[in-house]
Amino acid sequence: MKVANPIYDIVFKYMMEDERIARTILSALLKVEVLNVEVRPHEYSDDTHDNLSVFRIDFGATIRDSHGKKKLILIELQKTWLETETLRFRQYLGVQYSNPKNMQSHESALPMVAVYILGHKVGDIEEPVLYVSHQSLDYDGNVVTKGLPNTFVDSLTHDSIIVQIPRLHGNINNRLDMVLSIFDQSLRDADDKRILRIDENKYENDADMEHILHRLTMAAADADMRQKMNVEELYFSAIEKRDTEILLRDRHIAEQKVQLNEQKVQLNEQKVQLSEQKVQLSEQKVQLSEQKVQLSEQKVQLNEQNEMLQKTIKMLLQANMSPKDIAKSLGKDIEEIERFL
Repeated sequence: MKVANPIYDIVFKYMMEDERIARTILSALLKVEVLNVEVRPHEYSDDTHDNLSVFRIDFGATIRDSHGKKKLILIELQKTWLETETLRFRQYLGVQYSNPKNMQSHESALPMVAVYILGHKVGDIEEPVLYVSHQSLDYDGNVVTKGLPNTFVDSLTHDSIIVQIPRLHGNINNRLDMVLSIFDQSLRDADDKRILRIDENKYENDADMEHILHRLTMAAADADMRQKMNVEELYFSAIEKRDTEILLRDRHIAEQKVQLNEQKVQLNEQKVQLSEQKVQLSEQKVQLSEQKVQLSEQKVQLNEQNEMLQKTIKMLLQANMSPKDIAKSLGKDIEEIERFL
């Protein structure tokens, strides 16, 4: 069975515009019964994709919680092919938090769940669907339950559901796996990736899934829909090419920075070596200076000794002693005595 690939925004929008399909998919994702859904007026989509690569639909949904109580919540559903849209996701959430229409009263806001359907993998996280739920903790990390849920706390936090489409590989173990199997890209037609080849026997006797397949079959048969899928494919191919070029450029810049840092380290090491050499030269100069001082002191001492010896010899000569007797008396060689005569 050939159906349109809902990873394309135009197909996804066409599918989710069907209230029954929206309830089926959101019920599976939220793991609660969604009684009714309504697309809120601030839906944002763009068939021309003018500089836009995130598809977004906001739902107001009435659910039946685990206690059987009906509750109105806001579902912010965002879908993208690209890995560069974290900032856009945050910006859209900021819009929801600041929108007064999402307030139940002046004291509380509608509880919100953010659903991200991604056409790429999130790092090394292997789970196809990731549930990110907030918890209230005390200082020691213990879970706080008394007084919760609380409208003030719930108004300032939200839970998230992240679906990694590339992690879907046809393994059906629960209701969510069954519903998300229509996004499994391993089922793409070998000649036309706008088309998925679905085994309809897997969905036999499942009226909701058969309804989804019927609508996707209608989309596949619509010539205008196929043309818009072509336009979308060209757009995202250009975006992916741009992002690849940016990635390669950033990688090249990062490598250059590493090289520059290594060169800086080498220069710093050379500076350290030069500084050490300067210190060594300075120490050698100090040692030479000390040696010169020692030599000067020794020279002074020697001169003083010679001067004293000369005076002694002179006195002894005046006392009529012969040079030979003076040498014997002073314990000197006669040659040394004659040098002072």
